Amino acid sequence: MTIGVPREIKQQEHRVALLPSAAYQLVRHGHAVLVGKGAGIGAGFSDDDYRAAGASIVENHAAVFAAELVVKVKEPLPSEYPLLRRGQLLFTYLHLAASRPLTEALMASGATCIAYETVEVNRRLPLLEPMSEIAGRMSVLVGGFFLAKHQGGSGVLLGGVPGVLPGRVVVLGGGVSGVNAARMAQGLGADVTILEVDIERMRFLDITLHTAHTLYSSEAHLMELLPEVDLLIGAVLVPGARAPKLITRPMLRRMRPGSVVVDIAIDQGGCCETSRPTTHENPVFVEEGVVHYCVANMPGAYARTATQALTSATFRYIEELADHGLAGACRRQAALASGINVMEGHVTHAAVAAAHGLPHCDAAKLPGMA
Repeated sequence: MTIGVPREIKQQEHRVALLPSAAYQLVRHGHAVLVGKGAGIGAGFSDDDYRAAGASIVENHAAVFAAELVVKVKEPLPSEYPLLRRGQLLFTYLHLAASRPLTEALMASGATCIAYETVEVNRRLPLLEPMSEIAGRMSVLVGGFFLAKHQGGSGVLLGGVPGVLPGRVVVLGGGVSGVNAARMAQGLGADVTILEVDIERMRFLDITLHTAHTLYSSEAHLMELLPEVDLLIGAVLVPGARAPKLITRPMLRRMRPGSVVVDIAIDQGGCCETSRPTTHENPVFVEEGVVHYCVANMPGAYARTATQALTSATFRYIEELADHGLAGACRRQAALASGINVMEGHVTHAAVAAAHGLPHCDAAKLPGMA
């Protein structure tokens, strides 16, 4: 099979979808790997690294998309829509619930589009978890940075100092990104509260995060907490679906001026009514006196670490797809089928279909899975 690894063209996206070592393994299996010129530079991997692994460096972006299997990091941008075609496999983060135009473009292409973030194994999302870990840890770093007065924040140091109370951090959601955010905030010495709806999950958090508080997630509890919060981290996830809007504009007005919101859920539409996607180049804006950090590709800031973590998680599936094709790979790795979001013009993930009011079709019933 021919595998294409395009250079990412999303603004400030420096990750690459495949390490040179992974390209080497695929070439050893008899596959041709086409890598866009400069695709790995931002993550610290040169074109020569890929050449040494046996991959071909391709200058033309469209030529990389001519591959049978295209492996990316982020969703295709509008200029890339025409490069997709029927019979092709696309494997990347898609977050389709947040974008009907992208969903419709993928349907029109006829390609089979597999989303990293919906591949599910025993109620876990193993291809999303590495990026959730990075985003969670990063959320406290950037949140603390933008709390600085010269960055528009309130001037609160999260860890405090002797004789001064630490800053208060509230994390919405006790999943992978939420736990990692809480761990980092604890490490800085902040006062941490995690809001969660799963009682068993709260018991786990209570045991593992000894100094963090857990609280049942409800609007009433949020209303009580918001006036005292310095950093609010939105780490809510409903797999494949649009993120619920837990923080409305009137609720946001209860927060102190200069407090900070980091909305990790912005890839899925954000969990704050006031959130809108930003970039690493212009990461923040202010609404109702509150600084919002809503970068849609947070892990891209730490491109080398993120690339290594991503490839470690995705490679087994990429290898299966290359060696056995879609149907064969799904038989060998059943979880892969849960990642199929669009196939042969149909939406095949129920949460995506529900988000846009589109018909849902079971991928198992389509010819490509025969």
